[in-house]
Amino acid sequence: MDEWIKIDKTEEEINLLSPLTWAYVGDCVFELYIRTNLVNQTHLKPHKLHIESIKYVKAQAQANILKEIEKNLTEEEKEIVRRGRNAESHHLPKNAKVQDYRYATAFEALIGYLYLTKKRERLKEILTLIM
Repeated sequence: MDEWIKIDKTEEEINLLSPLTWAYVGDCVFELYIRTNLVNQTHLKPHKLHIESIKYVKAQAQANILKEIEKNLTEEEKEIVRRGRNAESHHLPKNAKVQDYRYATAFEALIGYLYLTKKRERLKEILTLIM
């Protein structure tokens, strides 16, 4: 990633962050990835881009993505996912089942963790599995 986005934390400090913090960042990273791919691969207008991106970024879709890629994860990544799934959020999902919401949070936590720890090649591998 370009230097204008600088991560000032060590991997040890990132490991101490809440999995919900990883998910907070992962949500943004994944949505930017999806939006960028849609812009690159289609000629849709902004409203249609938004409609198409929702198919990937909604909780149910992210939960399904995680279930599909789980077999390809390392033990460390499975632990990140477990922590993300079990993180206690005091937020109730509006348009999703609680189980889907937890798995979506776990997926976002994994994406955020890989991004924050600068494991860009692994992040790219996982994101490529999705598309």
